[in-house]
Amino acid sequence: GLKGRNRGVSLRLSVYQNIPKPTPETPLVEVSVAALRPTQWCVGYAEVWARQMDFSNDNRQTRLDYLRKKPVPMVRNAAGSLWMVDRHHRLRSLLGIDPEATTWGYVIAEVDDQNPTAAINYLQTQGWLYLYDSRGQGPRHPSELPGSLLTLEDDPYRSLVWKLKQEGLIKPQAHIPYHEFRWAAWLRQRPLPPFSSRQLEPALAPARRLVCSESARNMAGWKEKKKSD
Repeated sequence: GLKGRNRGVSLRLSVYQNIPKPTPETPLVEVSVAALRPTQWCVGYAEVWARQMDFSNDNRQTRLDYLRKKPVPMVRNAAGSLWMVDRHHRLRSLLGIDPEATTWGYVIAEVDDQNPTAAINYLQTQGWLYLYDSRGQGPRHPSELPGSLLTLEDDPYRSLVWKLKQEGLIKPQAHIPYHEFRWAAWLRQRPLPPFSSRQLEPALAPARRLVCSESARNMAGWKEKKKSD
């Protein structure tokens, strides 16, 4: 049976395959951002807005050159539909300011079936879906996943984790799918004052203490509190 607490999101890592990284030989394809199908329910809008500010200063070619260095891992089915397995925040922010935007991607798996359900099932077996919504409720049924980046919900806890990661209080773990959402789920189980993605300040001081505390020791990316802090 399941060991440990299982309130809401289980904080034990679900079984997952590492997302394959591109090599210099990996062929990149230019794809429409609007056509990419999300594999998660929500994003932290604080991160989306911050990235939007960065993108808004660049022209389309500058953005595309930048995105070539951050290609999207994609799963493609026999009908040519593409599911994105990462980069939801970056591309949601871009799509918000340029509906015609394109990006670079690379195919990590082909599903030899035209039915979208087959691709969704494959993604699920790989551990590449995140089926919890912006209130931490789930897992929701994969068939209900948002069909577009523009309809992703805002999860303020995911925004909070982005900010803490920016501040260097949580170490990046690029190989773990939905690493930041796991931290968001952890924080959701702790008492924090009311806050939002627009107003993170009320929760920041207690959240900083929590993520550096001994109680977070078993979380991937935990950084021990320095004596000087």
